[in-house]
Amino acid sequence: MPELPEVEAVVRTLRPLVEGQLIHCVHVFHPIALKPQPTSRLVELATDRCIQRVDRKGKYVLLRLDRGLVTLHFRLDGQLVWFTGAAELLGRANARKNGVHVDVAFEFGKGALGFADRRHFGRVHAWESPNDSSGLASLGIDALSTASTVARLRELLAESVRPLKDFLLDQTRVAGLGNMYSCESLWHARLDPRRHAKSLKPEEVRRLHKAIVSVLARALECCLHLAPDFRDSQWWFQGLEKILRAYGREGEPCRRCGAAIQRIEQSGRSTYWCRRCQK
Repeated sequence: MPELPEVEAVVRTLRPLVEGQLIHCVHVFHPIALKPQPTSRLVELATDRCIQRVDRKGKYVLLRLDRGLVTLHFRLDGQLVWFTGAAELLGRANARKNGVHVDVAFEFGKGALGFADRRHFGRVHAWESPNDSSGLASLGIDALSTASTVARLRELLAESVRPLKDFLLDQTRVAGLGNMYSCESLWHARLDPRRHAKSLKPEEVRRLHKAIVSVLARALECCLHLAPDFRDSQWWFQGLEKILRAYGREGEPCRRCGAAIQRIEQSGRSTYWCRRCQK
């Protein structure tokens, strides 16, 4: 599942391709990607509108138009695909030979951008205003924004009795963290993922904040080298496994103390941690 670093890398790569471009046509190949909105809403709000800016909030990609905006959320497997123009888009989208799965596409004067998710969890929505999106409105502080301070994190932790891992996954508290980077942040901060959020001492809050920022920054660096290649429908981020210290390493030695990394289940998700050095 793409988390903040992957989505930020997508946004930075997408900007020079689409900012300033006019959306001439919206192609909806699989309306399920728009649910619960009707196809007509996206077509009406996006057609003949100019993309003024590409932003990110949490795990959302925001296409800010000269009037309104479009939100893209990749969920588990969503991705973007770039075509040279309408001819290539219509010739390859969902075709049997040399085809590329595409759910929704935006056609420009130069090129076309496709949104694809074969499992149909990802979503493309159109809004007249950011305030109309309940998903955006419910997001907490962005984990890499200037609002994400040690003091603010301390306040949020003090209000919650949930386990630390569940707290970090709650997008209404801290937006952008998913399962992988939550595990990594807790490992770097040496914190037990089962502890209640409000139990952290000031020094532990500082460690956690530093860990979140450093883990996301390192992952973003990795995601930008090499940058996303939207022209390759099979492309995906490479090399992230080299920076992982806990996630997906069950049974392997902790790179800090040597004890075996454990896997437990929390709220239906796998948590990877070191029982010896995470307290």
